[in-house]
Amino acid sequence: MRNRTRPHTLTGDIRVHKSFPSASGQYDRTVLVYLPPDYDTSEQRYPVLYLHDGQNVFDQATAFADEWGVDETAQQLIATGRIEPLIIVAISNAGDRRVDEYTPTVNPAGVGGGADIYGCMVVEDLKPFIDATYRTHPDVTNTAMGGSSLGGLVTLYLGLRHPATFGKLAVLSPSVWWDDGAIVREVERLPRGTSQRIWLDTGTREGADVIPNVRRLRDAFVAKGWSIAAAGDLMYFEARGGEHNERSWAKRVGPFLKFLFPSIASRHRTGSAGL
Repeated sequence: MRNRTRPHTLTGDIRVHKSFPSASGQYDRTVLVYLPPDYDTSEQRYPVLYLHDGQNVFDQATAFADEWGVDETAQQLIATGRIEPLIIVAISNAGDRRVDEYTPTVNPAGVGGGADIYGCMVVEDLKPFIDATYRTHPDVTNTAMGGSSLGGLVTLYLGLRHPATFGKLAVLSPSVWWDDGAIVREVERLPRGTSQRIWLDTGTREGADVIPNVRRLRDAFVAKGWSIAAAGDLMYFEARGGEHNERSWAKRVGPFLKFLFPSIASRHRTGSAGL
């Protein structure tokens, strides 16, 4: 059970939008928006990363167990010029309705299948609000989405359903097992690969069946044309000792941010957007 007495650990300029209303029928939820350090002193526009399970993204006080520390990691990487400045939007999950929201199909037990409705909220309600409220680059090449576990599953599903909206995806420890690998079948049904840049990972201590499932998903991407070469558009990473929890995912925040949002200087240093 979450310890509600833990202190807040928000770092940097984070704006809070409580009870964000959704015209698509979803219930209201809290949305947190991290702004880069120079936001108030510049007139530039920024790329945007949308993250699911927003309670776990920035704040130990609201996290299920441990926070990801995305705010601290982004602050440090931006300050040292290792990633480009960006806006990060943390979307709170639906609590008891999380499984339904984050799954693309109804499984044999009759559970799930609400991902398309949730996706409508993100694409039709939240993104336009963020673009109207903050100085964003709203185009597809500057719009990313990410999540872990079921949040990784819904990231990939919605990304593939909305390739003209989300050009970059961070898919951490995705629940490939859902509905007997429904997400793999989704990739296999694609006529060809998209131009999306994808980070895909898993931990070596997440369970005996996990790595084979995620490798199957990786291979489905490659078969559709994604490249995992040094300068490719697919980064596949197996975290040695990584477990299926927020503490392990927090360690991969820096690497996936550097892959998806490399600074111009870091691209010149490495010749690619590598780690």
